[in-house]
Amino acid sequence: MDKKEDLYIIDTHAHYDDEAFEEDRDELLKSFEDKGIKRVVNIGASMESSRNSIALAKEYPFVYAVVGIHPSCAEEISDENISLLEEMSFDEKVVAIGEIGLDYYYDEPDKEIQKKCFRAQLDLAKRCDLPVVIHSRDAAKDTIDILKEFEGVKGVIHCYSYSKEMAREFIKLGYVLGVGGVVTFKNAKKLEETVEEISFDDFVLETDCPYLSPVPNRGKRNSSLNLTYIIDKLSEIKGVSKDFIIEKSFENAKKLYPKMK
Repeated sequence: MDKKEDLYIIDTHAHYDDEAFEEDRDELLKSFEDKGIKRVVNIGASMESSRNSIALAKEYPFVYAVVGIHPSCAEEISDENISLLEEMSFDEKVVAIGEIGLDYYYDEPDKEIQKKCFRAQLDLAKRCDLPVVIHSRDAAKDTIDILKEFEGVKGVIHCYSYSKEMAREFIKLGYVLGVGGVVTFKNAKKLEETVEEISFDDFVLETDCPYLSPVPNRGKRNSSLNLTYIIDKLSEIKGVSKDFIIEKSFENAKKLYPKMK
């Protein structure tokens, strides 16, 4: 890392607009540069959080925004909101559409509403030539099937949790896998196997903060400062140096978000 002055750590998926950061957001964000974390991508999950992500990106030069409607908020989908998201996407600090997708863990919102919302935003991403940030939980087949309808759209499968076989399918479609704190959990054998198999071009680092803190901070509020534990674990699984993990994740994140400077 010291050999390349322009190389740094990128948190590709965070939620710093969350109320969990109300008391110390500014102090925390300003502490990142000294730790080598020089880019943070803040992810929208609703119309409100998408607007908040842009506001945060305007306030902090090293923060970028992603705008979109999460499957849990799929009932927000409307022609008007798609138009508003399209307007937001033109902002120079907006680097992707997301977090969008399918979540079948709960019965609501209705699956058909989720699919409608998902397709509408994939169509938006295709029109705007932007990558997507995909949330997929207990919905692997439907996610793959819908992504296949939008050839040419690429992005990241956030918080990847499926099998290594399914990982191959996503990668074939041009997606990378978001790897975060879950990879450090004792029950993450399936994810470890996936990480072991995929190439160094097929992953990016993420936190999903304030959620999913890695071991040894599991259960506590997460932040980009915990990326070091994820890097350590990936280095162990892949049998390479931590600097190499940082270098590859940097290159992959820059490819994922081409608008990010």
